[in-house]
Amino acid sequence: MAKRDDFNEEDLVLLRRAIALAGEARKDGRHPFGALIVNQWGETVIEARNNAVRPKGDPTQHAEMVACSRAAKLLTNSELGQCTLYTSTEPCAMCAGAIYWTGIGRVVYGLPEEGLLKYTGSHEQNPTLDIPCRDVFAKGQRVIEVSGPLLAEEAGKVHEGFWTA
Repeated sequence: MAKRDDFNEEDLVLLRRAIALAGEARKDGRHPFGALIVNQWGETVIEARNNAVRPKGDPTQHAEMVACSRAAKLLTNSELGQCTLYTSTEPCAMCAGAIYWTGIGRVVYGLPEEGLLKYTGSHEQNPTLDIPCRDVFAKGQRVIEVSGPLLAEEAGKVHEGFWTA
């Protein structure tokens, strides 16, 4: 797994869109997470928000999982390898696995998992798995570049008060 901490202005624009999607999810009463997948030409292919609703519903419907599922049905393996997934918060272990198996080549994230824990605490609807996505990717046989955390303070704002209300 390659560690890549370089980024450009376009990465920040797209990451802010993922954060905006997280805000939209929150407004709809869902957990505040958003993601988008962009192809090698910088075109947005998929936008997704967290669809997980508890206590009834599918807890696997994280924004990254939804985005990966949709992209896998739309793009070839070669195209997916050229894509970047932008996500408001560092992918959890489940989502990192989905990113790996989908074949996406790069991840850019905002709020790190450890930063999310500061907002969620011990909230029963988000028992944080403190496993960095880089650690999950490092166990695989395919390289996934990672940039992040970036804009962590901005990304955290969407969580303020959500987990304590």
